[in-house]
Amino acid sequence: MSQAVPVPHPRAAFKHRDFRYFLSARFLALASHQMMNVALGQWIYEWTHNPLYLGYLGLALFVPKMTFTIFAGHTADHYDRRKVILVCRLLQFLGVLGLALVATLQLSALWVLYVILFLVGVANAFDGPASQAIVPQLVPTPHFSNAVKWNSSTMQMAFIVGPAAAGWLYALSNRAATVLYVVAAMRLASVLLVYVIKNRTERLAPSVMNLKTLLAGIRFVWEKKIILGTISLDLFAVLLGGAVALLPVYANDILKVGASGLGMLRAAPALGAAIMAISMAYLPPLKRAGATMLACVAIFGAATVLFAVSKNFYFSLLSLFILGSSDMVSVIIRGVLVQIKTPHEMRGRVSAVNLIFIGASNELGEFESGLTASLFGTVPAVLIGGVGTLTVVAVWNWLFPEIRRFKKLEESYF
Repeated sequence: MSQAVPVPHPRAAFKHRDFRYFLSARFLALASHQMMNVALGQWIYEWTHNPLYLGYLGLALFVPKMTFTIFAGHTADHYDRRKVILVCRLLQFLGVLGLALVATLQLSALWVLYVILFLVGVANAFDGPASQAIVPQLVPTPHFSNAVKWNSSTMQMAFIVGPAAAGWLYALSNRAATVLYVVAAMRLASVLLVYVIKNRTERLAPSVMNLKTLLAGIRFVWEKKIILGTISLDLFAVLLGGAVALLPVYANDILKVGASGLGMLRAAPALGAAIMAISMAYLPPLKRAGATMLACVAIFGAATVLFAVSKNFYFSLLSLFILGSSDMVSVIIRGVLVQIKTPHEMRGRVSAVNLIFIGASNELGEFESGLTASLFGTVPAVLIGGVGTLTVVAVWNWLFPEIRRFKKLEESYF
C-alpha cells in the first residue's frame, strides 16, 4: 500500500531566506517590466496611431529571446545561476535608463527605442533560464510545488501593480520618461536583492559548448511528450489568443478610457491570475491536473472571444479577469511539471526551451496581433485569435493524451 504524500504548509516556501529575497527581486523586475511596456505602448501609439508599431515592441523583445535563449540555457547549467541573474539585472537597469534618457531628450527616431529594447531582450534571454532553474535550489524538494505557486502569484501581483502604477503615473505626468525613471529605480533595487542571496549553484560537470550540448534541452523536451504537449499547448493558445498588445487600441479608440483605463485593462488579467494562484496555494492538490489545464485553456479562449466583441469597459475588465484566472492554472501546472520532470543538470537548457515557447506565445504573439489588426482590424484579429485557441485545445486533447491522463502534481516528485 503506497504511503500518502504529505501536503506542505500553504506558506512553506517562505521559511527559506534566499527564496524570500529571490521573490522580492522577481516582483520588482516583473512589475517594472510591465510598467515599461505600458509606458512605451501608450507613448508609441500616441506618436504613431498605428497598431503595427505596437507589434514591433513585442518583436524587439522576442528576436533576442529566440536567438540567444539556447545559449543562455547552457550558461545557466554551467555557471553560478545567481551571478548570471545579477549581471542580467544590471544590464536591464542600464537599458531602461537608456530608454528614459531617450524619452527625456524626446528623440524622434523610433529605431533607437527598438535597438535599446533589443539589447534589454538579450539580457532577458539570459536572465530567464537562470531564474527558472535556480528556484529548486532555494527550497527543499517537498516545498517546490508551493514555491512555484507563490512564485506565480507574485508574478501576477507584479502584473497587477505594474500596469496600474504605469497607467496612473503616465496619466498624472503625461510623460513616458517619468514612468521609465521609476522603472530604472525598481530595476536597481532588484539588482541589490539578488546580490544578497547566499545560494550558489551546485558544482556541475564541465561541458564544452557545442551543438550537442546546446540542443540537449530540445532533445529532452521532444522525448518527454507530456512536457512537449504542455508547453506547446501554451505556445499556440496564447500566440493566437493574446490580446494584450492591442489593449492601447481598445483603451483609446474602442472603449474610450485613455491611459488610466489602459492600466486597469493591463492589470485585470493579472488580478484574476493572482487570486487564482493564491487560492491554489491554499486549496487541496488537484486530482486531475491535466484535464483541468485543458479546460482552463478553453476558458481562456472563450474569454478572449468575449473581450473581442465587448464595447463595455467593465465587461471587458471581467473578461480579462476570467482570462487571467484560467491562464494561471496552466502556468502553475506547467511550471511544476517541467522542473520536476527535469534533472538538475538539464534544468537550465530545458527552461530555455520552455522560455522560447513562452516568448513566442507572448512577444511574438504581440507582433502577430499587431500584424493581423493592421490587416483585418482590431476586433476581428482578437476574435479570430480566441476561436483559434479553442481549436488548439481540441487538437491537443487528441494529439497528447498524456496531458489528459496526468493526475496529481505532488506525486510527480516521487
